[in-house]
Amino acid sequence: MNNLANVLTALVLLEHVYIVWMEMFAWETAGKRSFGKALPAELFKPTKGLAANQGLYNGFLVAGLAWSFFINDPVWSGNVRLFFLGCVLVAGVFGGITASKKIFFVQGVPALLAILSMIFLK
Repeated sequence: MNNLANVLTALVLLEHVYIVWMEMFAWETAGKRSFGKALPAELFKPTKGLAANQGLYNGFLVAGLAWSFFINDPVWSGNVRLFFLGCVLVAGVFGGITASKKIFFVQGVPALLAILSMIFLK
């Protein structure tokens, strides 16, 4: 796999590590900084469990992207990586449509760039 694809995938992975931490453990502090304009301040405490559940799902994306770095077979590694980057891209598009356009640019675009670098820069 090319170096650019590895770097972009690592950045997507690290971004999602941050999202997991924020949604599961820091929803009322870091979550409020990130989503304070989208949600009234009084909703962060009662939505803490929902955010943690969402964080868990983001954790599965982290696990899949990390797994792709440890697979020795380059074809299998690439397929796993493309699948999980595709999941991130779909989530970024959906979030951009339903919640905030910022989600598409923050999550979807990096995943798209990683996918494109895998496809076109072999």
